[in-house]
Amino acid sequence: MNIQPLLAYIENYIDLTSDEIAFLESKITVRKYLKGQYIVQQGDICKYTCFVLSGCTKTFYVDKEGQEHILMFSIEDWWTSDMGSFITQTPADFNVQCIENTELVMFPYDVNEELFKGIPKLERLFRQIIERAFVASQKRIVRNFSLSAKEQYLYFRAQYPLIEQRIPQYMIASYLGITKEFLSKIKSQLILEQ
Repeated sequence: MNIQPLLAYIENYIDLTSDEIAFLESKITVRKYLKGQYIVQQGDICKYTCFVLSGCTKTFYVDKEGQEHILMFSIEDWWTSDMGSFITQTPADFNVQCIENTELVMFPYDVNEELFKGIPKLERLFRQIIERAFVASQKRIVRNFSLSAKEQYLYFRAQYPLIEQRIPQYMIASYLGITKEFLSKIKSQLILEQ
C-alpha cells in the first residue's frame, strides 16, 4: 500500500514517528474506483472520509427535478466525502462520484476514534482540514452572491487550472450554477476580449 502522498500531505501539518505511521497504516485502506463509480450516494450513510491519491471526484446533489448541482471537485492531495454524513452518521445529502479512475486512502468512521487516541496529533490535523473546508465554503457562498457568472468562472479558472483541464464543461457550468450554454457565451466573450 503506497500512501506516500498522504504522508507527505500530513507532514505539512504534523510530524509522525515511524510507530505512528505503522499504526496509521494498520487502520486505513487504499481502494481503487473506476470512472463513474460512487464513493457515497445520497441517502446512504457515509462510512469513510477519503484522501485522493490519484484521479478526480465530484461532490453533488440531485434535486427533485433530477438536476445535478456540483458543490466541489477533488483531485490528488485533496479530501473527499460527505463530511456532514460522515461526522453525524446520518444519511448523506450528497453523492461523491469518480470522474476518472480514482485511488483513495479511506479513513473508516468506526476507527476514527482509535486513530485519534493512538495518534492525538491527527485530531488536530483533521480539525485544521475541517476549518479550512468551512472557510472555503463560506467564501464560495459570498462569491456566489457578490460576483457575476463571468467573474466566478475567472476565479474558478485561476484557482483550479488543473481541474478545468480534466472535467467536461457541463460540470464546470453546474459548479458555477449556470447552464453550459451560458458558460460557452462567457468563454466566447473572454476570447474576444483578448
